[in-house]
Amino acid sequence: MKKQSKKPVTVYILIFFVFFQAISGLCGGIALIISPTGELLQIPLWFLNGTPFNNYIIPGLILFILLGIYPAIVLIGLIVRLNWKIFNYINIYKEQHWSWIGSLYTGIMLIIWIDFQIMLIGYHYIQFIYALLGVIIVISSLFPSVKTYYLNAQE
Repeated sequence: MKKQSKKPVTVYILIFFVFFQAISGLCGGIALIISPTGELLQIPLWFLNGTPFNNYIIPGLILFILLGIYPAIVLIGLIVRLNWKIFNYINIYKEQHWSWIGSLYTGIMLIIWIDFQIMLIGYHYIQFIYALLGVIIVISSLFPSVKTYYLNAQE
């Protein structure tokens, strides 16, 4: 099958939501790392009561790496479709470009991250927004035009 060269609108939609997650993860993660009390983001430290964490450094690192750096790398792949072979090791759909499965993983990781937050600290309205973002990233990744665009896109 011949690879599409022009990006469909649905690809731009996916890129936008992955970009938003990458920025959110990077900014939120950095804020929690430099302010482990949560003060910078106005998150009370008592939210961590009953969790394995005494402060927000570890959650901040997880947020920064898994939901900030990783989506930023995926974003680059979605835009440029680079052939970074290292990411093919986690690509379970070898006929698809690694960034496509990376976007799917990003949405799933975000949903799991929010689920753990709700289990550990309880519900806050912002979690609904980010859970919805995770679902939107997953659905956007599964649009047929997006899948077709990243089909056999190994360059």
